[in-house]
Amino acid sequence: MTRHIVSVIGGKDSQAAKAYQSINPARVEQVVAEVGLADAETFAGACRIAAEARREWAKVPAPVRGRVIASIGRLVEENAETLARLVTEEIGKPFAEALGEVREIVDTCDFFLGEGRRLYGQTVPSEMPDKNLFTFRVPVGVAAIVTAGNFPVAVPSWYLVPALLCGNAVVWKPAEYAAASAHALYRLFAAAGLPDGVLNIVFADGAAAFAGLDLALGEGSVQKVGFTGSSEVGRKIGELCGRHLQSPCLELGGKNPMVVMPDADLDLAVEGALFAGFGTAGQRCTSLGTVIVHESIHDDFVTRYTAAVQNAEIGDPAGDVICGPLLDHKFAERFEEYLTWVEPHHHVVTGPTGQITAANPRGEFTGEGGLFYHPVVVDGVRPGDQLFLEETFGPIVGVTTFRTLEEAIELANKPGYGLSSSIYTTDPKSAFRFREAVSAGMLSVNNSTSGAEAHLPFGGNGKSGNGSRQSGMWVLDQFTRWQAMNWDYSGRLQKAQMDVAEIIPDLGYRL
Repeated sequence: MTRHIVSVIGGKDSQAAKAYQSINPARVEQVVAEVGLADAETFAGACRIAAEARREWAKVPAPVRGRVIASIGRLVEENAETLARLVTEEIGKPFAEALGEVREIVDTCDFFLGEGRRLYGQTVPSEMPDKNLFTFRVPVGVAAIVTAGNFPVAVPSWYLVPALLCGNAVVWKPAEYAAASAHALYRLFAAAGLPDGVLNIVFADGAAAFAGLDLALGEGSVQKVGFTGSSEVGRKIGELCGRHLQSPCLELGGKNPMVVMPDADLDLAVEGALFAGFGTAGQRCTSLGTVIVHESIHDDFVTRYTAAVQNAEIGDPAGDVICGPLLDHKFAERFEEYLTWVEPHHHVVTGPTGQITAANPRGEFTGEGGLFYHPVVVDGVRPGDQLFLEETFGPIVGVTTFRTLEEAIELANKPGYGLSSSIYTTDPKSAFRFREAVSAGMLSVNNSTSGAEAHLPFGGNGKSGNGSRQSGMWVLDQFTRWQAMNWDYSGRLQKAQMDVAEIIPDLGYRL
């Protein structure tokens, strides 16, 4: 059944400027949703409505807002399988992974419901008598959130849950190609009792959303921008926000390295590299980019990794597979471009490349009319190669070698991204030296580059982000501002740094 969905602003369906079809990438002829896309003025209008709604929402006591977050978690939990199946249908994510994604929303709600009772400030001693100093967390106002569709429900919850908990109103622009999943999540949030206008969902293409954000920032109706997507678009949003003296929360792409030391458990490293490289068909910001393997174990690792990839199940995402289809036609077209980055000095060790079809099958699997692609491992990648330096969003992993840990760290940092990283070793000294020197905001030891928990900070540096963090208590700094207050009850004007009592020491005293 094809769904018909439009933006919801102030609790009411909004008129659309143009139409878009969200498809099932495993069966491209199947339309999952007919989506009405909004224009720039509609986006800006949603921000104005949110600005009105946030005043009353901010007055709701934080523990009460926390109970709303708790209700969202329970609603998602009760609808987990239905929501996960919709995610699988709309973006082709394997069902087991989709269930894990939905679980992440529940975990996020479970964490933040308690933060409603822990939005702590401080009582600070004053340098003067009869005077107290305080700090308070206050909501920023309206948050405009723009998210990608590879994690169509989990990643948005990283923004929406803490933003709402802290007393902000939200305008959320999800990816068009994941509109049905986003609309379903919006309905679950709304069912928890959020007042109209506190959470608004606007479906729009990138150009309209950017123009609308520009309008809203100029009008002063948006105080925080959150964006998850490509580094290229993130730069443009960062520039736009900078013109309005705002610091956005940017979670961008990655070229995530995995270092395999000579003392590593190779079977474990191969298992981690398989999941990191090809889970979600390599379409995660934390997907493995390059395996940096010690030259002494290179051949053994590549042999095992090649076999693991060749034996991995690819197909219908409703089944037990590691790889489903690519997310949408535009990602398939981009992946075709990435395949042109394979150079003559490279060695594709996994066999066929490109789309899986009857003419280019993977064993007996012919793709069945979906956007399925052969997983690719490219050995012999060099530090100057485009394949080494740039993010490749899809099922392709490069392999290169190193001699010393210092060289491995240099290779890990060279692309200039800084999201996730991994090292496989049994030597604690190597693990801690890697931690100290790697530029990534996140690292794993003897684990894959992918996998976040709801109570740890998530985010990157360099081309992967501007240092902002999501998840855990750290994200509260994105959606609150510190306010300082001093209360003088002395009955007279006391001037800081001027009317301070001084106790005179005898600095010339000697034993």
